Amino acid sequence: MSDSDHTLLIGVDGGGTGCRAAVGTLAKGVLARAEGGRANATSDSALAIRSVLEAVHAALQTAGFSADALSGAVAHVGLAGVMTADDSTRISSALPFQRTIVTDDRPTAIAGALGDQDGYLLAVGTGTIVASSHHGTLGFVGGWGFQLSDQASGAWLGHAALRRTILCLDGLTPHSDLTRSLLARFDSDPNGMVTFAASAMPGDFGTLAPLIIEAANAGDEWGVSLMNEGADYLMQALATLGFRSGDTICLTGGVGPHYEAYLPQDALEGRVSSHGGSLDGAFQLAARLAASPPERTQ
Repeated sequence: MSDSDHTLLIGVDGGGTGCRAAVGTLAKGVLARAEGGRANATSDSALAIRSVLEAVHAALQTAGFSADALSGAVAHVGLAGVMTADDSTRISSALPFQRTIVTDDRPTAIAGALGDQDGYLLAVGTGTIVASSHHGTLGFVGGWGFQLSDQASGAWLGHAALRRTILCLDGLTPHSDLTRSLLARFDSDPNGMVTFAASAMPGDFGTLAPLIIEAANAGDEWGVSLMNEGADYLMQALATLGFRSGDTICLTGGVGPHYEAYLPQDALEGRVSSHGGSLDGAFQLAARLAASPPERTQ
């Protein structure tokens, strides 16, 4: 066996609702997994770093490694909200691993879902990833963060539903059971909704997504409208990447599979099950990094 077979590998998947870490080796695979707090690099990069370390240390302890092992580890860290090379460098320099690559959460999502297979990915959770993989070349639409992007996501659904509820309160459009139930969550006080929205993180808005999905499945007018709007965006994004009916496609995330009922059925002819999740993808990319020669410095 080569030395890389026994190198400590670390994969991390982090986003607005939490952070997960997997540790192991190439020879033995994943030995332990653990969870940490929120890890969106745009919302709070310092918190993201703490959450990564929290999850990694917990997984390391479960696997029976000491903290000293981190200095020889090879890691791939995929975090929502990593937007620039400076973001990657700043976060990587704060982590104690021997070799680290920090990316946004798109490469880890597509590696986990499709493995080495060509195809398209709709990864919809707190945020949204629309991606393609063709002969090792990745393409993406969106991924610009909740403030300007993440259409169709759980955070987008929650935020859009609250906006719709305010329109109903102003008498601009009729209430539905969904908007009434959302208002009731704030004791029928619109000021409470405004206060919540003013400080809410993407994950906070995302906690409302199950209500919208449930309402849509029950035929609620505004629930169905929001799911259809999200589905329209996803189809436009796929078309931009060159998707055609019958192409391999995978729907993942806490929200993604719920869009199946709202997407054109011919678009799902090539649907496949996910090979794994984003954490599996992060671990897979860490293994690839360990097997590759380190970059030479001048």
